[in-house]
Amino acid sequence: MPANLTPQYHKAEEEYRRAQTPEDELRCLEVMLREIPKHKGTDKLQAELKAKISRAKADVETAKKTKKSGPSLKLPRQGAGRVVLLGGPNAGKSSLLKAVTRATPEIAPYPFTTREPQLGMMPWEDISVQMVDTPPITADVFDSTLLGLIRGSDLVLLMVDLGADEGTEQLQAVLDQLQGSKTRLAKESYLDEEDIGLSFTKTILVLNKIDDPAAADRIALMREFIQLDFEEHQISAEAGTGVDGLKNAVAKALDFVRVYTKLPHKKEADYDKPFTLRRGGTVMDVAELIHHDVAENFKHARIWGTNINPASIVKGDYVVSDKDVLEINS
Repeated sequence: MPANLTPQYHKAEEEYRRAQTPEDELRCLEVMLREIPKHKGTDKLQAELKAKISRAKADVETAKKTKKSGPSLKLPRQGAGRVVLLGGPNAGKSSLLKAVTRATPEIAPYPFTTREPQLGMMPWEDISVQMVDTPPITADVFDSTLLGLIRGSDLVLLMVDLGADEGTEQLQAVLDQLQGSKTRLAKESYLDEEDIGLSFTKTILVLNKIDDPAAADRIALMREFIQLDFEEHQISAEAGTGVDGLKNAVAKALDFVRVYTKLPHKKEADYDKPFTLRRGGTVMDVAELIHHDVAENFKHARIWGTNINPASIVKGDYVVSDKDVLEINS
């Protein structure tokens, strides 16, 4: 029997996949259980959700009892999406952050220069994307609090050092550390159907320092020992080679749409600050991004776009397209 899961369930499921704290997980699981249709076809999923909720409640209580002071990895989300940079020592994560944003991370030719996450905003056309540099991962060093950050990101850039013979070994160490967790890397983001606690985050493989004389040999060695089906880009973060292509690939991978808004008494839309949302988002999703009062008092909207007649009146469930202009009436 088909589950016939509701849009609200799928939205909560996606938020659960990106949850960074036990509290976030519990909230999303409770919404999923509330929204799931109650029939024989969902009995197994209901039981799994109830078990997850029980464990999440225990995790929340444990987190309260063992809460420690110090920096938190629950970073505020900004821009059209969040991209986290992962890799071993000297993979060039900080150099890439500097190349694509205005951030000024410390960069040095020795490992573990980055000791905590560093943020930057990558401009792309008329929007910005949040980039997060992270401390290096090795076979012996891995801060497990990074798991929430990875899970909560829209995309991972997994960086490989082509400037050293150890690059393949370092890549394998990163993969091994994550393989032992409930947070994994994959070609696309999803939750495992057999274990809804197992989360996969969409990943692009970034081969850095392509200008090194031995880069081609090291790529061949990497491919001999490690088979990954991730989208791949070859760059030199320091020299700028391939960086623009990578930026375009990031924007494409995030698969967002931009919506410009206009006030009813204005002739022109505000083209300086578009609202961004995932492809498949609706007019009501845009209203919620503007303000919860706008969504609560929503009546209808007029829309201008390539897939509809100009100034057509639409309801809240209308799916918006990239660069639509929206006038919300409430």
